[in-house]
Amino acid sequence: MKEEAALSTPPAGGWRHKDGMPSLPEAHRSLKVPHKGSLIRKFLAFAGPGYLVAVGYMDPGNWATDLAGGSQFGYALLSVILLSNLMAMVLQALSGKLGIVTGKDLAQACRDHYSKPVAVGLWALCELAIAACDLAEVIGAAIALNLLFGLPLLYGVILTAFDVLIILFLQNKGFRYIEAFVIALIVLIGACFGIELFLSHPSVAGIAKGFVPSAEIISNPTMLYIGIGILGATVMPHNLYLHSSIVQTRDYERTPSGKRQAIKYATWDSSIALFFALFINAAILIIAAAAFHTTGHSEVADIDEAYHLLAPLLGTAAASVLFGVALLASGQNSTLTGTLAGQIVMEGFLNFRMKPWLRRLITRLIAIIPAVIVTALYGEKGTMDLLILSQVILSLQLSFAVVPLVKFTSDRTKMGEFANKAWLKWLAWTIAAVIMVLNAYLLFRTFFG
Repeated sequence: MKEEAALSTPPAGGWRHKDGMPSLPEAHRSLKVPHKGSLIRKFLAFAGPGYLVAVGYMDPGNWATDLAGGSQFGYALLSVILLSNLMAMVLQALSGKLGIVTGKDLAQACRDHYSKPVAVGLWALCELAIAACDLAEVIGAAIALNLLFGLPLLYGVILTAFDVLIILFLQNKGFRYIEAFVIALIVLIGACFGIELFLSHPSVAGIAKGFVPSAEIISNPTMLYIGIGILGATVMPHNLYLHSSIVQTRDYERTPSGKRQAIKYATWDSSIALFFALFINAAILIIAAAAFHTTGHSEVADIDEAYHLLAPLLGTAAASVLFGVALLASGQNSTLTGTLAGQIVMEGFLNFRMKPWLRRLITRLIAIIPAVIVTALYGEKGTMDLLILSQVILSLQLSFAVVPLVKFTSDRTKMGEFANKAWLKWLAWTIAAVIMVLNAYLLFRTFFG
């Protein structure tokens, strides 16, 4: 009973509900944090959640926009990838801070602050976004299996239903096992693209110039459209819900100094992890620029087309194989975090507890059923159109996660002394405004352009 009371310790003032079910209860405060020891030892105790978050920034949904940007415009859109990741670092830091300070994840905070109809509406939108994101992972993994092993897309989509068993196995072992598995796959993706970069011989001067923003990005409508697509595919709404929950797996001291330390290490963790995501996304665009743009293949945007062109253009079959392996690892990794986010969102918004295996199975089926239908009816072209649609849905939902996050973390009645400072508040609202305007433009161009 004493342990249960500790799990539902009331957060800071300003919230209507002072208690309730802890976020992700099976892993809540399950990992000990050393109160004494070196800075590195303490940092390593907090390291992990950031990498689960970073996975969403390098999922298959990003690949098409990065490939299109690199093949059409060379290295010019690297500055957009850099800007997107810097914005993501700020938002993820705020998400982690919300969870650490209040003991609520973003979904629980929304349920507490807004009326029930609004909270239910936000939940429905978020579920739609998670299903869309999961749809991208399902299709990405199926395409990878098709490219690597010749497995028909329909069979590949169905096969992805079974990877939910991996999640359940790792969850039963402990949350650290999930983090270790995700980090291992990120290392694999990074190694694949590191070799690809070496094989593609990109222009170092071109890369350096690409990271400097150019006025042409604004003046060229096509470049602007792809640039906004890169931004829309980079910042994922479900990651904000996920991060605010999984930072609470650490058993840090629930005192002002303990929370301050937890915020510091959690911010380091997510920022370093997102740097790896920056490397992956930049690598995809750089490889596309070096392999496709410089050889006159400026219309490459499909994943399968890129896969088949890499081997002849780079002069080795290993180039295509490494690309396919990275895609499979990316899809599998994003699946793990997407299903976790689904559980967090349902429990947080509805205060409804469902068995983890059942929740994850439902999340996966919501994504697989439309993928199976479209793949069976329309084949490869249909799956690529579905992949693009999933990114549009994510763009549509993003503002409904970003605005509450910035609002809550800037509210002193909810965050106390940890509320955003004036400069951070302005920066966060500016990022939110930029995201809303650019995503609105992206949606308008998608439907009416």
